[in-house]
Amino acid sequence: MADSRDPDNRVPDDEGTEPDPRFTFANERTFLAWSRTALALVVAGLGIVQLLPPFPGVPWGRHVLGVPLIVFGAVVAVTAYGEWTRSQRAMRHGLPLPRSVMPTIMAVVIATMAVVSAIVVLVSALR
Repeated sequence: MADSRDPDNRVPDDEGTEPDPRFTFANERTFLAWSRTALALVVAGLGIVQLLPPFPGVPWGRHVLGVPLIVFGAVVAVTAYGEWTRSQRAMRHGLPLPRSVMPTIMAVVIATMAVVSAIVVLVSALR
């Protein structure tokens, strides 16, 4: 592990001033919360595809609902790491924290999945 006190053995993200540990831990807790959300999305998608009974008349229904959740789980995991890195860097350099894109992404995807789910259920009911 690199020792940030040794100038010849620094990691690029270790530049700047060490932030208050409380803020670093809060940033890490936020990252872990998004990671749990990502994991829940992946597990929900797998559960839908593998465990949910088929929709009558809509054989593709489980995949239309489950696969996007799995993919979105991966997107959330990668985005969470990027946000953690940007926030940590901003705290180290005394800059304002960057705005998070996660709430917007989550709201759009959840609303879209709700509409798609309603369509699948209605198509299944009409067949």
